[in-house]
Amino acid sequence: MRKTIFIFGLLILALLLLFRLSKYALISGDFQIEIVISVVAVIFFVIGSFINKRTFQKEIRKHKTIDHQKIKDLGLSKREYQVLQEVAMGLSNQEIANKLFVSESTIKTHVSSLLVKLNAKRRTQAIQVAKDINII
Repeated sequence: MRKTIFIFGLLILALLLLFRLSKYALISGDFQIEIVISVVAVIFFVIGSFINKRTFQKEIRKHKTIDHQKIKDLGLSKREYQVLQEVAMGLSNQEIANKLFVSESTIKTHVSSLLVKLNAKRRTQAIQVAKDINII
């Protein structure tokens, strides 16, 4: 958070300096307004590109590989794993049942089995455990 505030503070400072420079340039008659505007545009383009690059790199780091061996070790069936993925997407039992073409009671059974295998008490806790052990 401090880093973000610091970066935006520097951006505001740079903007203020550019305005002062442009005011000086216009008063002294050394530069035309188009040159000042183009310099400001180039500087903000570079800053925006830098921020975008850093943001994109953070998104790449978030992607983890699925640990298929851990799925086997836990004894999750393919259907249970599918249900876990749908639960992680925030779907209700009825929505999962409709999507997988099974009854809602079957989904409830799979969810109960998942909770036992992941040693969780709630669906949200199961999702967190699954993310911690890299299976979703």
